[in-house]
Amino acid sequence: MSAPQVQVFGTKKSKETRAAERFFKERKVKIHFVDLTQRPIAKGELMRFVQKFGLNALLDLEGKAYERSNLAYLRTTEEGVIAKVIETPELLRLPLVRGGKVLSVGEDLRSWKAMLEQE
Repeated sequence: MSAPQVQVFGTKKSKETRAAERFFKERKVKIHFVDLTQRPIAKGELMRFVQKFGLNALLDLEGKAYERSNLAYLRTTEEGVIAKVIETPELLRLPLVRGGKVLSVGEDLRSWKAMLEQE
């Protein structure tokens, strides 16, 4: 049985991202952290989350970045929103976490625990 490993996409400023890091570290899970302020999320990776949750579920509709982006008022395609999200990670509900086949958005303890239980 290999040690579980998760990929966490987030930013150092996001308290939810730090909560995810803490959750997995406390359980001795190896974390591959992708700081979205340093490196944008790959489109293919983002699309996995979009396919599972839908684009709107990934957006932080309450966040200041969303307000500033005017996305609520722009007439744009899903493709356009995805491009914007890749360049402005603050638009996302962070963290995005992938552990094996389990994906989660935001602070989601139930999904995080499910990541630990799969093998």
